[in-house]
Amino acid sequence: MIHYHIQPVSPEAHLFHITLRVAKPDLEGQRLTLPAWIPGSYMIRDFARNIVMLKASSHGKQLDTKKLDKQSWQCAPCSSELLVEYQVYAWDLSVRSAHLDTTHGYFNGTSVFLRVVGQEREPCQVEIQPPEATQFAGWQVATTLPSAGAAPFAFGCYRADGYEALIDHPVEMGRFLHDSFEVAAVPHELILTGRHQADMQRLCADLKPICEHHAAFFGGLPEMEKYQFQVLVVGEGYGGLEHRSSCSLICKRDDLPRRGEKQVTEGYRQFLALCSHEYFHLWHVKRIRPQQLKQADLSQETHTSLLWAFEGITSYYDELALVRSGTIEVDSYLELLAQTITRVMRCSGRHKQTLTDASFDAWIKFYKQDENAPNAIVSYYTKGALVALALDLTIRQQTRGKKSLDDLMRALWKKYGKPDIGVPEDGIERLAEQATGLDLKGFFDRVLRGTDDLPLKELLTTVGIGYQMDAAASATDQGGLYVEKKHSEEKPRPVLGVRMASAEGGGVKLTVVLDNGAAQQAGLSAGDVVIAVDGIRATTNNIDQLITQTPQGSTIPLHLFRRDELMRFDVTPLPAPADTCRLWVLDQATEHQIESRQSWLQLAAESP
Repeated sequence: MIHYHIQPVSPEAHLFHITLRVAKPDLEGQRLTLPAWIPGSYMIRDFARNIVMLKASSHGKQLDTKKLDKQSWQCAPCSSELLVEYQVYAWDLSVRSAHLDTTHGYFNGTSVFLRVVGQEREPCQVEIQPPEATQFAGWQVATTLPSAGAAPFAFGCYRADGYEALIDHPVEMGRFLHDSFEVAAVPHELILTGRHQADMQRLCADLKPICEHHAAFFGGLPEMEKYQFQVLVVGEGYGGLEHRSSCSLICKRDDLPRRGEKQVTEGYRQFLALCSHEYFHLWHVKRIRPQQLKQADLSQETHTSLLWAFEGITSYYDELALVRSGTIEVDSYLELLAQTITRVMRCSGRHKQTLTDASFDAWIKFYKQDENAPNAIVSYYTKGALVALALDLTIRQQTRGKKSLDDLMRALWKKYGKPDIGVPEDGIERLAEQATGLDLKGFFDRVLRGTDDLPLKELLTTVGIGYQMDAAASATDQGGLYVEKKHSEEKPRPVLGVRMASAEGGGVKLTVVLDNGAAQQAGLSAGDVVIAVDGIRATTNNIDQLITQTPQGSTIPLHLFRRDELMRFDVTPLPAPADTCRLWVLDQATEHQIESRQSWLQLAAESP
């Protein structure tokens, strides 16, 4: 058995101390390595850079260690138990790494547990201990690592069947609130760390039907002792990462409902969709997974062209599950869908990068976005979700409602997920045709290997949903429901064609200059700090109004700093493009459209 002991030895300095014991080390010298990336987040993060000290010994005798590469060590040969001690600096407040201070501790195994090369399948025991100072006496532990003697929420011994399992159960420690509910007789625990006034009972009550919907969708839960939502509540932040029986989440405290609140706010809807997304990954990513990622080499990039399916399809179902479970109304779902369409349509990169390329290049493009990203790439999350929508509605239309994307997902679970054999690169396309009886090669060629826009207007009409693209009404307009009086006669307002943020020291920083916009045509660049528009001081509060009030076709001077040089550019604002989506339920829908919508959204019967 491989034995790990981990303890926050200096929370104020953000240091975990880890002891690794290997009973039978390699007689030629044991090799140790730490992953460079974490499954579910496709970027090299070089976790080994946070190791600040490492030493090895055997029976009290110090052993030489040799650094082999950026993340690997070779210990000198020894004939008895190998003891390795090291410390990890933990100051990454995210769901991907490790974080430790005097308020809490959190870690993923990929950040703290060295892999014993050649013994990855050996069972592991993990002893988790609290900091020694009395001020930490009230700390608890939240993890789905199986207990090896530790009481619920207590420090002590835990276990894992091997290294792959060991690094798939994040650990939260500190003072937190917890509550629980059951789905299919499996305990589901909600852990909230951080300052908040959230209504825990309502959170559990709202999460339960979403989880039950997903479980029923796939015909039951995967085998697990329990499931855990680990939530870090902060002032500003958002993110999530899936694991085999848990997920790590970060959310804003203002997004969580307080006691007495009944409505589903935009922030709370976003939080529920995030929970839904990571929970859907229980099946789709953690068990139904690309063959390329099934036994990925965590020391280097592992490429697959299927991220559009695994993240995009999940992004489609995460919000669809909210309306299907009765958590939100149809109009609320259409607002979310319109916002997703808007995000895709506002990036000209959709005409330059295919979805398969976006998936393959996630390591160097999606996870390393720069100021030109909207002009150069497409998100396999958002466009992948729209492809899932288009595939779903196409199957429903061409089979007259007898088949849908739901059938493909269940087929994926049965063929690849339950046996956990990995999906080949062409497996989803082939299985889609087998599960539906349709010839979908042309469809997949267009949407995955082409860059044309999807025929969403025509497809949504088949389920009685109206679709219209307008110019944004304001800088904060992200798309949503169509309102006839509001949108029927609006004229596009003049815009620069940029994305902006407040600049340190004053002014407005251009974070993105969009292709073919007024700013790009005039020579402005990302990073420029605009300080005046037509002689008026520019701020994030007034710049949109200053540009909007410009008469059509007029040219105005902009003064800005590029680096430390003051410059003037004459800019002619252009009409805002029609890149903002409006959706609505058609009033004059046919009986067939109504029935198709009911089936798609799983609604109760409604009258024509």
